[in-house]
Amino acid sequence: MKTEIHPKYFTNAKITCACGAVFAIPGTKEDVQVEICSQCHPFYTGNEKVLDTAGRVDKFKKRTALSKEKAKAKK
Repeated sequence: MKTEIHPKYFTNAKITCACGAVFAIPGTKEDVQVEICSQCHPFYTGNEKVLDTAGRVDKFKKRTALSKEKAKAKK
């Protein structure tokens, strides 16, 4: 390996998740902030979270119902 060209390697880098979980793994950055990890990801936990704060699902359902009504009216 050439000297002076590789990034500094931290053997106990601190990974902090938004859920509060903290991990210590090797890496090239000393502190890393992540939004999701194995402690809170639905695939690993088995719990599905539906975050619909803007009412997007309801808006979508209204649009599809309206388009079905227009299609019936054309026939």
